[in-house]
Amino acid sequence: MHGLDVPTVVATAVDPAALMLDVREPAEWDDAHVAGSLHIPMGQFVARVGEVPTDRPVVVVCHSGHRSAQVTAWLVSQGYDAVNLEGGLVAWGQAGLPLE
Repeated sequence: MHGLDVPTVVATAVDPAALMLDVREPAEWDDAHVAGSLHIPMGQFVARVGEVPTDRPVVVVCHSGHRSAQVTAWLVSQGYDAVNLEGGLVAWGQAGLPLE
């Protein structure tokens, strides 16, 4: 968790062409999520990684950035162009960015 050396991006600098990959649990997703994001709970991630596109950047998001940092580290190790959303969905909302 802490100490992972993973690339990060702040909410206001997310590439509009990037895929938002939400790794939170279903109840968290139901509460709010970024429109158009792909939802794969962290516990299902390795089994469902084939759903993650390799032809565009991926921004991994969770509630606060800890779970997504773990997934980002794994994706980067597999050759994906992936970054962790710094501060997670909390920071996204604080930046005034849209949620649904």
